[in-house]
Amino acid sequence: MSGTRLRLRPWQRAALDHYEAGREPDFLAVATPGAGKTTFALTAARMTLPKVSGQLVIVAPTRHLKEQWADASEQFGLHLDADWVPGEGIPADVHGVVTTYQQVGSSPAAIAPLARDGFVILDEIHHAGDERSWGDGIRVAFTDAARRLALSGTPFRSDSQPIPFLRYEAGQVRPDIEYGYGDALSDGRVVRPVFFPSFGGHMEWMAPDGAQVSASFDDPLSRTLANQRLRAALSLDGDWMVSVLDHAHEQLMRLRGRYPEAGGLVIAMDQTHANEIATLLRQRHRVRATVAVSDDPDASEKIAKFGVGTEPWIVAVRMVSEGVDLPRLRVGVYATTTTTELFFRQAVGRIVRWTPGRGSGRAYLFIPDDPRLRHWAESIAEVRRHCLTRSAADEASAADDAAAGPADLDRQHHDDDGQMSLFAVLSATVTDAPAELHVFDDPHADSELTPPDFPSDHQLGEDDRLLIDFLALPRPGSPSPRKTSRRERGRLRRLNTDLARDLAVTTSRSHAAVNAELNRLAGVKKVSEATVEQLQRRADRAEEWLGKERRRARLSRFV
Repeated sequence: MSGTRLRLRPWQRAALDHYEAGREPDFLAVATPGAGKTTFALTAARMTLPKVSGQLVIVAPTRHLKEQWADASEQFGLHLDADWVPGEGIPADVHGVVTTYQQVGSSPAAIAPLARDGFVILDEIHHAGDERSWGDGIRVAFTDAARRLALSGTPFRSDSQPIPFLRYEAGQVRPDIEYGYGDALSDGRVVRPVFFPSFGGHMEWMAPDGAQVSASFDDPLSRTLANQRLRAALSLDGDWMVSVLDHAHEQLMRLRGRYPEAGGLVIAMDQTHANEIATLLRQRHRVRATVAVSDDPDASEKIAKFGVGTEPWIVAVRMVSEGVDLPRLRVGVYATTTTTELFFRQAVGRIVRWTPGRGSGRAYLFIPDDPRLRHWAESIAEVRRHCLTRSAADEASAADDAAAGPADLDRQHHDDDGQMSLFAVLSATVTDAPAELHVFDDPHADSELTPPDFPSDHQLGEDDRLLIDFLALPRPGSPSPRKTSRRERGRLRRLNTDLARDLAVTTSRSHAAVNAELNRLAGVKKVSEATVEQLQRRADRAEEWLGKERRRARLSRFV
């Protein structure tokens, strides 16, 4: 029997043991970003699918993460249809589908048959509480699944809208296993220690009601005015954002002196803000930043290209806030008005992933000295200080990453004041920056910040590995067709679309008539349900037909 040895981290092996021993259909794993939730979940899928009679369904928060899950699944020998739409069947040569919470919420009855007696992975399960229809949707769609594995990158609450399939105790969500940032930092070779250069400021702005307001980040304000203060600081109409971007770029260039592929992320407020930041980086630092926003149909492709490239900056609006894997990120700029702990920790998670050969040193998230963000940063910094050996470099940077206690401000998602027509930034300046930014570039930081029990590859024994059978997984009740790459499937679907269009033009038939005839010739019911073999046969028949039509047209010119 052929197999592949997959190296598992200790927490992953413990989680799999716990999962395998469980008798309940539901399992919730909460693990810090960068810990390897995807590897854990897909390993569980490989272990579970041979024991159930249904298929694999993965639910992700966004379209981009659908693509990422489908790519990762193929590395585990699992082939998924990421283009599935409600109401369609699936090809016989895939193991299942990847969908989104939005799709499930809108068409739960359509996906229920795919999940029946199968295995479901619910990625970032807290999103199921974002809208009532999403929670109701997953309940309808997945009640009949044999096993359900829920994942989250951060601890969360869902008091207002309890999420199906989760266990609650005293109103709190209780995970079956939890692996936090401190655990990962102590284990080594999982995440980087993160530091928070914070910048004070003095802002002046015109409030929506026409009142002129001025305040620093130290001034106590109501929630509404605190939101406006943060928005004023982040606006490029003032100087505060310009100064912070300059400092962040300088820090990234220092890191790129040792690690040329190191990248930076700016999390912007909205699409206009993102484009303004990209323009500023180009004008002041002569670098072309990648801009990824949800309204751009090419956003996923841009993120993927940035991930394997060497460009210094990517500017995003939520697109890179959760789950997206860009291991080369080392510097972040928090330039959004979203101030919840969940979102902040997700942002931190984008820059702390440890990868072999890319240095084990620090990551940096540049933040406004807003009391709410200061509090979330301090809670993470406190964990970091307890997990790492305190060094001279830590002492030197203590003034930069230490912060005050909890703020007396309500937490909120973002600035959602009803009317903003009169809002205008009058000025915004940095009043106090980290005193010695150069200490963040300590050439000895990698060794000083390495825990004493940092394991090397040769120290990992057989108990740290898991032998997984990568033989084909048969579909229940049918022969086992060869599972094929989704990229090959995508290529053939596009080819069939192009050939059908050419035939419609050449024959003057309708697209519907051409597609119906091609389906008949190839023995296909629907293109969306066709296997790769059937798609290839359909394309061959189309090319034969098109060739005949073109030869007939040439002959007619000589008659």
